[in-house]
Amino acid sequence: MDDRFASIRPYNDIEVKPVLTRLRADPELLDSLLALRLGTSWRPFGWLFRPLVKWILTYQLRGVESVATIQLLIRQYMDRMVSRTTAGFTASGLDQLGDGPYLFVSNHRDIALDPAFTNYALHRMNRATCRIAIGDNLLSKPWISDLMRLNKSFIVRRTLAGPRQLLEASKLLASYIEFSLQTDSQPVWIAQREGRAKDGLDRTEPAVIKMLLLGRDKSEPLADAARRLNIVPVSIAYELDPCDALKAHELATLEKEGNYQKAEHEDALSIARGIAGAKGRVHIAFGEPLVKDYNTIAEIVAEIDRQVIGNYRLHPTNVWAWERLNPDQTLPDDLVIADGSIPRDQFERRIAELPETDQSKMLHMYANAVSQALAFRGV
Repeated sequence: MDDRFASIRPYNDIEVKPVLTRLRADPELLDSLLALRLGTSWRPFGWLFRPLVKWILTYQLRGVESVATIQLLIRQYMDRMVSRTTAGFTASGLDQLGDGPYLFVSNHRDIALDPAFTNYALHRMNRATCRIAIGDNLLSKPWISDLMRLNKSFIVRRTLAGPRQLLEASKLLASYIEFSLQTDSQPVWIAQREGRAKDGLDRTEPAVIKMLLLGRDKSEPLADAARRLNIVPVSIAYELDPCDALKAHELATLEKEGNYQKAEHEDALSIARGIAGAKGRVHIAFGEPLVKDYNTIAEIVAEIDRQVIGNYRLHPTNVWAWERLNPDQTLPDDLVIADGSIPRDQFERRIAELPETDQSKMLHMYANAVSQALAFRGV
């Protein structure tokens, strides 16, 4: 592994065992696992429960000595999660792709699950799983960073102070992504924007594409550099968003007060809720590689957006929300809507349970998938 990237790259095979040893001894990780299962009731008996959790971790991680065995373990957890928290997971488009490696540029709805479902789809098709871009703002604890880097994640530096530092970090990131694709022949997952699309509007940030092309020689045509990245747009759709209430509250607060201050460990709560919460049906669509002659970054952005929105699988929950907000309008007969697993009255109760100020935000969150599909059709 190239040492230039030691500060951001995922861990490699020889690092797996020492990192796991460190994690099993980390009191904050042990406490977090206990809190996730038991709330605060375990604290008077920490002296008893911590060694027990450490023993369970040691037992569950026996035989895990490489990145590949970690991927197999995660596949088992994903199988259980899909069985328990979804009404079915489907993928499309992968059978139309060659061997790659590809740079998968994805819409972003869930912190952990979007790349997890991407890799799950790849693993089920016996394809190499992705190296995953993750912002350092999510790595609030050393043990979180360790866990992510064990799972093929590399770090996107977003919390640096000055513009010069950010530029150098972006150049290093772009170099690492190109190194992964061109030298290591490893696929890469990156979100189309910084942060989740909490309002349900999927738009690629031009800054992401500019970053990816930072390593381009000025004499190289933009189209050639873009083709070398082998970009494939990815669109993931959840019938239900386990974090919809949290997102709606954040958006309502932001609109009312002009700012929103995250609570401590709020991102960790979102990750846990995303994993454990009901999702209904989940579909991930892999698009086509960007191979045309793109003359501008705007053209690349537009093509990614076209595929992400065009391939997005609409669910009845999206339609019901759109109908609530547009009672005097009708949808085109040829708009494709997937079969749903959630009764309408259950979805309506989900919205009604929220404070009134949050209900509109949740409706727009689901309805915007329909609105952006109509906009791209020129309706």
